[in-house]
Amino acid sequence: MSKEQLAKVEAMLRQPRPEGQRSVEELRAGFRALMDTMIVPDDVRTTQTTLGGRPALHVTPDNGARPGTILYFHGGGFVFGSPETALSLTAQLVSKTGFDSYSVDYRLAPEHPFPAGLEDNLSAYRALLDSGLDPSAIAFAGDSAGGGYSVTTALAARDAGLPLPAVIVTFSPGLDATRTGESMTTKDGIDPIFTREAVMHTGAMYLAGQDPEQPLLSPALFADLTGFPPLLIQVGTNEILLDDSTRLAACARDAGVDVILDITADAPHVFQAFAGGTLDEADQALDRAALFLTQHISTP
Repeated sequence: MSKEQLAKVEAMLRQPRPEGQRSVEELRAGFRALMDTMIVPDDVRTTQTTLGGRPALHVTPDNGARPGTILYFHGGGFVFGSPETALSLTAQLVSKTGFDSYSVDYRLAPEHPFPAGLEDNLSAYRALLDSGLDPSAIAFAGDSAGGGYSVTTALAARDAGLPLPAVIVTFSPGLDATRTGESMTTKDGIDPIFTREAVMHTGAMYLAGQDPEQPLLSPALFADLTGFPPLLIQVGTNEILLDDSTRLAACARDAGVDVILDITADAPHVFQAFAGGTLDEADQALDRAALFLTQHISTP
């Protein structure tokens, strides 16, 4: 059954797309349309709010949240996506953990290149701390570009003298703006979503000519993770960003960080979004992520 599910997911992701580079508006519309097909559990509530001066989506369990807050950073190559496109992921985590979640609508490139989105995410974290939340009750989580932000926001928080969150969970994170991982080549064609050309295109919008060889852009290569909280990295074998995850895990290990590298065979980029019955591996991975979160969030 699982192989059949994976084949159906891959076939859907490989549907023909317009040839040539798509405009930013086309990229955003296409991503919204894809993510609108994902399943959102019906035992959560959503409320539009603001956090750190930016719009945010507050997701809570229907039956009331237990102590603990997930600060979620959505994916989308730093160019597209929103809290709404990530709702299947945030809602699944909220449903499975009982924590509430804030998903930040950070500014996007090319209108707002690096470090605008990072500044928004740091402001959101600062707002949670200023509201009285203890960092031991806060988790960072994110997918793809947002998975990268879950790491770089922690780096920026440490640089700003803020306490780090209790735990970090990443799904297929983008962690290398230099695009030098071997999987960028070895998985090209195997990855049903991305090509090297595509991520170089959106990455250039985010960089806007800045040097990618710095910790806040390529933490898998240049970050010092000393003192980081426990880190869970989930990734599939069928993605060109695979080595972003494997190299960050090695970096974390070398820095003495409690790290789990969780690789799922034959799974595509952010396969967890297909939870809710579409892909068994997605539900199983989110169960593991929820367990990791509940194990590391301090509750009374």
